[in-house]
Amino acid sequence: MMLVFLIWEHIKLGEERDKILFQSVKGINIAFINYTYGTNGIPVPSDKNFCVNLIDKDLIKKDIESAKSQNADIIVACMHWGTEYRTSANPEQEELADFLFQNGVDIILGNHPHVLEPMEKRTVTLEDGTQKDGFVIYALGNFICDQNAENTRNSIILNLKITKSAEGKITIDKANYIPIYMYKGASSNLKRMKLLDIEKTINDYENGTNTSIGESTYNDLKNQLEKIYNIVGPEF
Repeated sequence: MMLVFLIWEHIKLGEERDKILFQSVKGINIAFINYTYGTNGIPVPSDKNFCVNLIDKDLIKKDIESAKSQNADIIVACMHWGTEYRTSANPEQEELADFLFQNGVDIILGNHPHVLEPMEKRTVTLEDGTQKDGFVIYALGNFICDQNAENTRNSIILNLKITKSAEGKITIDKANYIPIYMYKGASSNLKRMKLLDIEKTINDYENGTNTSIGESTYNDLKNQLEKIYNIVGPEF
């Protein structure tokens, strides 16, 4: 009985891996697929490869086709990729982004480098000559962390405006972001962490409504804000 149960559990978990996560948002059917370059040196058991989606083009194409067959309006690929602490995409990321767009992905959300990387809107021309919008941000940063390396405390909250026409065509009309910073108190006894909206914190300090950060942190936040704009690129 135990052997039968274990076999059944393997089959069940394998089937779960093949299910595509969908979320309906205001009438738009969004499919989410996720992949990673690796597992930080932790080996994936040979009989449990369903437990994590490694970046494999055949697997990705299979999942994209599954999402399409379930009437996905948009396919979002969440990619764990890139080079740690590098603030620009490496050639492998760029090649994979091209592959994802050409095979049906509309939006790519990247992570892993612990820092921000650029965002980009594209007009994607498919093999049949049709065109569609594509959006990629190669890395979104740490969001919340306790790292001290350069750029690791900077992140953004990304907002995308997506429109579905009466004919079913999807357009990515707007991308903007809120720059944020992971602030750590200087007290050795109570090093509290606080996620700061950088622009709001700067404005509040300049207006005199918030002086808790001090002049040094104020100047640092202005510097971090400029870095974020330079790395991520302009909103549209």
